[in-house]
Amino acid sequence: MTTKQIKLKIVTPERLVLEEIVEQVTLPTTEGEITILPDHIPLIIGLASGDVVALNDGEHMPMAVTGGFMEVKKDSEGYTLVVVLADFAEHVSELTDDKIAEAKARTLELQEKMQNKEIVDFEHFASELERSLTRVRIADKWRTKKYRK
Repeated sequence: MTTKQIKLKIVTPERLVLEEIVEQVTLPTTEGEITILPDHIPLIIGLASGDVVALNDGEHMPMAVTGGFMEVKKDSEGYTLVVVLADFAEHVSELTDDKIAEAKARTLELQEKMQNKEIVDFEHFASELERSLTRVRIADKWRTKKYRK
């Protein structure tokens, strides 16, 4: 059986963020933004920070993601399967005003800590900073747009 839909699965180390049948999905990759449609060729690629936007029945489902990988392949039922293994991911509707304010404050705090050359855990601060900046940027981008919650 061949279906003209995509099974999308977004997973982080903490949880399964989304598992749904969609028409298409647009992702930020290390090579640039790409859109996956049904019957896409098999692919494994690194993710960049940004928004993963699934489209289903004309409704956008945006997710903020940071880092990780994405794989496209056919599953046993004939669906195009897109698996996103992200370091961090959350639906835009989860980005409340409180979380955005917290992310902005955390961004400023991390930027100050990164100036201190005696702190050795630079990679941890850089990834935390990227996560906070991504949350703020994606929340601002989708604040006035319509999307499915």
